[in-house]
Amino acid sequence: MKKLILVLIFAAVISPVFAQTISEHNKSKMYYLNVPVEKIYLSLPGYIVQYRKNDSNIKTIGIPYNWFTDAAGKAEMLLLPPGKNWPTLSVFFLDGEFSHLRLYVHKSKGHQTWGIVPQGADVSKNFQDADNIKFEF
Repeated sequence: MKKLILVLIFAAVISPVFAQTISEHNKSKMYYLNVPVEKIYLSLPGYIVQYRKNDSNIKTIGIPYNWFTDAAGKAEMLLLPPGKNWPTLSVFFLDGEFSHLRLYVHKSKGHQTWGIVPQGADVSKNFQDADNIKFEF
């Protein structure tokens, strides 16, 4: 009985050491960037999002609607709670490559950050690469 207790104590002390080395070995290099959204436009192919870069310049990206609906979609839209929260865009990278994004928006399309692209406007330049996004920060 004493030997069993000693073995269990020894196993309890040693096992975290092996668990830590395994988790460090399989650790991925995922990081994200979060930027404030200036305006979100509804268009036929998807959302056109204007965001503010770190140097205060405004950049525009197009996010296709099918990124939000696919089973393993590349985008997720989350609704902000009522209040003074400002919409943001979080872009996730895995090993330096674009992984997915999250768009935090107001539920009401009447909020000042929502807009509609005028009919007949050419938005194709914002959706040229349907598989990747050209995100500048």
